[in-house]
Amino acid sequence: MAIADRIEKDGLRVYGQPIMAGALAAVVGYASTFTIVLAALSAAGASPQQAGSGLFAACLVVGVLNILGSARLRVPVSFAWSTPGAAFLLTAGPAEGGFPAVIGAFLVAAALILLTGLFRPLARVMGAIPAPIANAMLAGMLLPLCLVPFTAAAELPTLAVPILLAWAVGLRFARRYAVPIAVAVTAVMLGVSTHLPAGTLDGTWPALVPVMPSFTLDAALRIGLPLFIVTMASQNLPGLAVMRANGFHPAPAPLFVATALGSAVAGIFGGQTVNLSALTAAICAGPEAHPEPGRRWPAPIAAGLVYLLLGLAASLAAAFIVAAPPLLIQTVAGLALLSSLVGALAGALADEHVRLPAIVCFVTTASGITIAGLGAPFWGLAGGVAMLVLLGWKLGTDNRATRS
Repeated sequence: MAIADRIEKDGLRVYGQPIMAGALAAVVGYASTFTIVLAALSAAGASPQQAGSGLFAACLVVGVLNILGSARLRVPVSFAWSTPGAAFLLTAGPAEGGFPAVIGAFLVAAALILLTGLFRPLARVMGAIPAPIANAMLAGMLLPLCLVPFTAAAELPTLAVPILLAWAVGLRFARRYAVPIAVAVTAVMLGVSTHLPAGTLDGTWPALVPVMPSFTLDAALRIGLPLFIVTMASQNLPGLAVMRANGFHPAPAPLFVATALGSAVAGIFGGQTVNLSALTAAICAGPEAHPEPGRRWPAPIAAGLVYLLLGLAASLAAAFIVAAPPLLIQTVAGLALLSSLVGALAGALADEHVRLPAIVCFVTTASGITIAGLGAPFWGLAGGVAMLVLLGWKLGTDNRATRS
């Protein structure tokens, strides 16, 4: 009996902590960003059914990648959907050809990620983008969305102000749960103020709705290419950095290939790009999951199982998102992205010698311009890199800029 008790206690100590950490990572990651994903898909032209299918597909792919990746590698490698990618999609506007063209752009981004995993020269090109410029581009994309909560407070005070207050109180007393608390208050406000059409809640189990993609040059250049750059620079590369900071060194190429294939599968059913987790990876890969690094790998498996369960609510969530005032949904999305904006700005402005090119990239991206069919993120990135070269800085292969 004593031996059995010891085994039971050891099992709880060995597996209980990573399982709890993984479940926490999934709940926080989902609750903090699913509204952004649904709003982005709706803004891209998806119907409520297609948006629900897209979220469901993304949950399934993220769940499966987390389970298989960690179980196979015995390393706490975490996957998620691209939150910066969803933020970009919110600002990109509809594509010529409608939602099928957006799906085509998703597949283009997935193909480019696949090529990055298969061909080292392309990976080196991505690695040569200076981190301050990549962060400035991300900050420029996030700024318009992060302004929305305060615009909404003026235009919809009775609905938006309680959400802002809940978020602020959460920051004070439970920082990690501030955004989920704001999401919960938003759900209450939606339940009180939103009236769903009759029959909306009938058959709320999610269903995968395939979308036949169409490939257009407009969508490929204006959505697919920037989505690839944002996903690699703001998710995959930082995700690897988080792993390395915690003592794990998985080979990048197979991970990129896995996310590319997962993105293609999710894209066929309306889901956006998936990638290595950057925001919640630290929960699964860090000491919070387990004091011993070799026993942290069950955490992403637990996160994957939770993502599979959370995906079952995709259709219901999509129905409320579509029926709710867009400004209200963008309010909680903007609050969820504020921490990402802070991190991006800090990274963009950390090196005083690169601040001017970073600011050029930031303001160009935030301007929302479109020239020759190419959107502001592309021109922001191009302008920032061009300014670096003009000022005599050489682009290295380690994501840094050095003075020539």
